[in-house]
This record gives sequence, structure tokens and C-alpha cells, in this order.
Amino acid sequence: MSDPAVAALLELVTPLVNRRVGPYNGWNPVTRTQIWQWCMAMGDENPLYLDDDYRAANTDFTGAVAPPTMMQMWTMRAVNGDHGPGSTRQNPYEILAIMEQHGFAGVMAVSYDQTFHRYLQEGDQVHHYSTIIKISDLKTTGVGKGFFVTEKAEYMDQNNEVFAEALITYFQYQTPPKQPGAKKAAAPGKINRVHPVENQDTAHFWQGLRDGKLLIQRCTSCNTLRHPPQPMCEKCQSLQWDCIESTGQGSVYTFTVMHYPEIPPFDYPNTIVLVDLQEGVRIVSQLIDTKPGDVHIGMPVAMQIKEVQDGMSLPLFRPVQK
Repeated sequence: MSDPAVAALLELVTPLVNRRVGPYNGWNPVTRTQIWQWCMAMGDENPLYLDDDYRAANTDFTGAVAPPTMMQMWTMRAVNGDHGPGSTRQNPYEILAIMEQHGFAGVMAVSYDQTFHRYLQEGDQVHHYSTIIKISDLKTTGVGKGFFVTEKAEYMDQNNEVFAEALITYFQYQTPPKQPGAKKAAAPGKINRVHPVENQDTAHFWQGLRDGKLLIQRCTSCNTLRHPPQPMCEKCQSLQWDCIESTGQGSVYTFTVMHYPEIPPFDYPNTIVLVDLQEGVRIVSQLIDTKPGDVHIGMPVAMQIKEVQDGMSLPLFRPVQK
């Protein structure tokens, strides 16, 4: 892209820098049920969050306390893509959309820095504002030329008091031009993902998938099942283990629908699920062959092991047809 073209692009987006957009309102107030679901999904047993007796004896809190890392969850859009009632309809990522239209269609997450000012409690109502606070000059990197774009997200309660903030930096880039004489790149598959690292702790899991099996580790000392793979039993600290083969049957424990940024080569909206397997462990995966609006907690699902590229197979899930 020539210098005049870069200058023209920056002339379009610079007036949008430091434009505060919002509010984006949550659908529901902070509730004990949502806190419980989060803690169960994350395995977080901190008594501060849900143990009323602990809080009464050790803190001044009078109700359930939300883990700070739930910050972004409270104002997430519904599966239909809408924010809560009263939210603005402005696109907080208008700058990124303009860059895409001018040839900078690649996007890469660079950093995500969070600051927490206070805990949320039951009954708090959350909204947030978004501001693009900085755009770098044109940079040249290993993935191409582009701009580093930093967003500031401010999370507030019903009194408009900031309880948390986030600084999120993206890299909007254009694919480097093809060099003369370079071989034509093979067309990417529909799903083409970064290959996971295989080591002595996880090799059995990935080989099992290539063999068409979802293997779950089992401690041979106390028979506790565990996933993802790890060298030591969390329950008894034994290093001795074997594997059982999962049936691949389960239900949706929780899910989220990814809308933006759209990172190739995934299709969007992209439904990510935490599946409760029949064997009693949970696995994060992708839900396929269904619309986001049809997904619900408790939905029966079945695994399909799919080779997404040479030498790499993944356990994906689809709804069980009744």
C-alpha cells in the first residue's frame, strides 16, 4: 500500500479515535446462579464467592460475590447477537471494519490487560463502554504490514462507577504480496487450525484421536478420571495412570458464541461448548451442524472425530437428533 493510500486510510479512521461508544447493557443483574455456573465450569472453589458462612465470618460482604474474571461475561450479547435493552446500536469496531475495507482484513489478538477495582455482588447491573484509544503508524511484522489498534473497555455498575477496565490490542494487517516465482499456496481447508503441541504428557490423547478414539486419563491409584491430560492425579498425587475410551456422548454444560473478531479459518458465528461427558469429565470443543439460537444448556450432543488437516484430528460435537 502506497504512502498516499496509508495517509488516506488514517484520515478516515483518526477522527474515530477516542470516540467513546456505549452503553452496552447486560441482559440480567449479577446473580448467584450465574456465579455458581462460572465457578463450577472453572473449578474455582474460593469460598468468598458462594460460601455465606465464610463471608459472614471474614468479610463485610452480605451476598454472593462474583469472581473478577467474570467481568466481560455480564455484558455479552445474546445468541441472536443483541445486547441488553437500552444498549447503543453503534458498532464499537467501526475502525476495524474500515481497515478491512481498505485491505487490512487480517486480525490478530496481541494483548489483553485487565484491571479490577472492586468486586461485584448480587443485584449489581453491569454496562460497558468501548473506546479505540490508539492506532499505531504502519508497522511491518512477520505476518505482514498493519496497524496496532488498542481498545479501552470500561465496565461499570448501576451507579456508573467503574469496577473493571481492559486494554485490548489487535493487529490489523494485510497479507504480504506474493513474491515473483513463488509457488501457489494450497487452498486452505474449511477448518485449518494451528497444530497443538504434542509431548510425553499429551501424545496418547492426540494419537487416540487419530485412531478414532477419545481417550480419558484414569488414575490407577484412586480411579479418578481427569481431562485435559496431565502427569499427576489432582486427588491423590499419583503419577500412575491409564486410559479409558469415551463413548463421546454428553450434554452441553455451558456455551459461548464467538462473533468478532473473525479469525480465519473459522466460520462465524462460532459456537464453543463445554461438554459434560457421560464418563464424568468435561471437554471444551466446537458445536457443529446447528444454529446458535438453537443451542441450550443441557442439550444432548454426540462426538464426531474429524480430521481437520493432515495428521490432526479433533473431537467435535453435534446435537443428538431425537
